[in-house]
This record gives sequence, structure tokens and C-alpha cells, in this order.
Amino acid sequence: MKITFMGAGSTVFARNVIGDCMCSEALRDSVFALYDIDGTRLEESRTILEAMRKVLGGYGKIECYLGVENRKAALRGATFVVNAIQVGGYDPATIIDFEIPKKYGLRQTIADTLGIGGIMRALRTIPVMEDFSRDMEEVCPDALLLNYTNPMAMLSGYMQRYTGVKTVGLCHSVQVCSKDLLTSVGLEDKLEGRKELIAGINHMAWLLKIQDKDGNDLYPEIKARVEAKMAEPDFKDKVRFDYIRNFGYYVTESSEHNAEYNGFYIKSRYPELIDRYNIPLDEYPRRCINQIESWKKEYQELLETGVKTHERSREYASHIMESIVTN
Repeated sequence: MKITFMGAGSTVFARNVIGDCMCSEALRDSVFALYDIDGTRLEESRTILEAMRKVLGGYGKIECYLGVENRKAALRGATFVVNAIQVGGYDPATIIDFEIPKKYGLRQTIADTLGIGGIMRALRTIPVMEDFSRDMEEVCPDALLLNYTNPMAMLSGYMQRYTGVKTVGLCHSVQVCSKDLLTSVGLEDKLEGRKELIAGINHMAWLLKIQDKDGNDLYPEIKARVEAKMAEPDFKDKVRFDYIRNFGYYVTESSEHNAEYNGFYIKSRYPELIDRYNIPLDEYPRRCINQIESWKKEYQELLETGVKTHERSREYASHIMESIVTN
């Protein structure tokens, strides 16, 4: 079996998803094909994943494919394809997505899902995804594409509507949604055995039901605590709690995302809303800078101390693959 990772230079993410596969008896003997257009980052991923593979028992095989000319070979015969590319990278693309709209009064927090930043990201990514789809239809027509690249809804929608590639869009907000909510309102004692129902469009699914282990509805108690949390000056999840207050339900994606998912919060005529709801404008560029620096340090430490082990992460990808393989 072959599992291909497109954008394998996203080392931390590739480590999580492929490391998860290496922890599964059903997946660990696979050929893990790493594809990227950045040779330095591809080599960093290969180094880390090869060390991890040995620590986890030496199962499977890692292959590397650099550049567009080797893309079709990376995909050939794949059962699963994981997509985690970022066309244009942080510099220049993400910087441009924020700075040019800012000149015209359009402020953003993350800019990777919709709005002007999401639209521009889609416009530069869809042509690449179209190339992927043509190759997949030729060399691995039965493969499942697990897409982690944003803008999630636009890209997954494009693949599902306009290509023959079987596609599912994935994010990790669903996994932590109810835990974050219950923890923030002081209901940690309800975490164990809780039951939940989440439905909607990635990146905006709704927590429709949340029950304790005995099946009791927890929403009434959650709603009773909303106003107290909204009154806390430093509380960072005010947009989602405002959703509970106005719509009756909590959403999976963070408040900094939801602040720009509609026209309620970031408004040029009402700048006081930014402070009222603790909205972190320009949040994503700050994260990018921190993540780039953090990875440089972590990679150096891994080279010096070695890869210890890997515990299966919260990402769904390996569990979906495992479910399909084991029926």
C-alpha cells in the first residue's frame, strides 16, 4: 500500500499524520511517498520521518519525490493522498493577503477560509489542485484525497464538484470542540463519557448536542454561565460565546476564525468591537513567524538528541485510512 503526502515539507504536520500511520498495524507497512517542491524542507521531513520509522519498529518504507517533474511518480499507485500544500508560503503570499487589504481598510485575523484572504488563497491554490487531480485520475484513480489545505470549503468543494477525485476535507477543530467548551465554563467533571453531535460545513460546524455520560443535556448549564464568561476582560473565546447567546449553539472553529466568518465583529465604523470581543487582528502572520522560528529550534534539537517516539495525534487521517483498509 502507498500513502502519498503532498506538501511533505510541512514537516510538523507530516510528522503527525505519517507518524500516526506508523503507529497503526494496518498502515505501518506502507510505502510513504513524500512530495514537495522545496528540497531543503523535503530533506528535513525525510530525516525526521526516517528516524521516527526506525524508533517505531522499522516498518514500511519512505520515498522522496522533489519537484513537479516527479509529482506523477509520487502519486502513482497511491491508495491514499494527503494534501497539505501552501501555495506561495508565508512570504510572500500570506503577507500580501494581509497587507494589501489592510491598505484599503479590510482587516483580518486568519484569512485562510473566506473573505479576501481566503478568496486569493483559493485562486492561487485551485490551479495546483487541478494539476493534482489530473495526475491522480491518471495514475491513482481510486485513491482517496484527504485534504488539509485551506481554504477548506472552497478547495474541497472544487475537488468534489469539478474533478473525479474522491475527496474529504479535514481539520482538527471538531476533536477539541466540546472539551474546550466544557473546560472554559468550569464543567471539567462532565468531560469523561460525554456524548456530542456535531454537524455542518468545515470550517463552521455546530455543536448541536452535548450530553454528560448519563445522557443529560449540558447546554442549559453552559448557557447559564455564558454571561459571566463574557464579562471577563481577558476571555479569548467571546465570539463563539456570543454565538451561544444569540443562536443557542457553539461552533467548532475558534473565535479568531469566526470573527471574520461574518460581518458582525470586524467593522470599520465600530472599531470598539475589536476590544470588546478580544479579536486578534493579524493573528495568522504572527503565528507563521513564531512557527517558523519554533521549527528551526525544534529541528536542531531533534538532530542533536534524536527522535524519541511518537504518540498518535488527534488528526483523523490515519483513523479514516485504517477504517477503509480494515473495512
